[in-house]
Amino acid sequence: MGFAWTAHRFSGGALALDVANSVVLRFDAERRIDRFDDPAAIDAFAGAANLYGAERKRFGPLIPARLERRNAFIGLREATDRHFRALVRTEDRPDLLADLLEAIAAVLRQPAPAGKGTPLDVATAHSALGLISGPEPGRLKICPNCAWLFLDRSRNRSRTWCDMAVCGNRSKARRHYRRSREEPKP
Repeated sequence: MGFAWTAHRFSGGALALDVANSVVLRFDAERRIDRFDDPAAIDAFAGAANLYGAERKRFGPLIPARLERRNAFIGLREATDRHFRALVRTEDRPDLLADLLEAIAAVLRQPAPAGKGTPLDVATAHSALGLISGPEPGRLKICPNCAWLFLDRSRNRSRTWCDMAVCGNRSKARRHYRRSREEPKP
């Protein structure tokens, strides 16, 4: 079965969060999957972000980051993940903010490639900068099912899962299964 970048993969609500979420099962060393291990997957991500990403209108058409810029892009992804996870957990970690700002600077200092469109790494850096100056407290969350970062844009800040159709349904199915196993049989 092949992998495809679907709308669910862009449920973070910001490009920087969607990029950070490209590592599946990040904290499970045996099952961890880095979707950006394959450079072609990064290119495909840029194309899919043009279709599904929450900030697709903000940046215009995204183009893949050039090969020589990929290390800085991956560094930005990791710094984004570390900083915003600490922020959600209300950990006071100014060192992680400094790391993120350095990663953003590393991307933005490189000469921009010629061509039409915004390079994925540059757009991700700008997205991360926007997140640093916001969002409102309580809007940034971690999905209890998949551990992805996402912005809760619901009016009353009650969103629990990154994507109700996927993670919400999985969680409800697990809960139903546990209850059905615990109930005595007639």
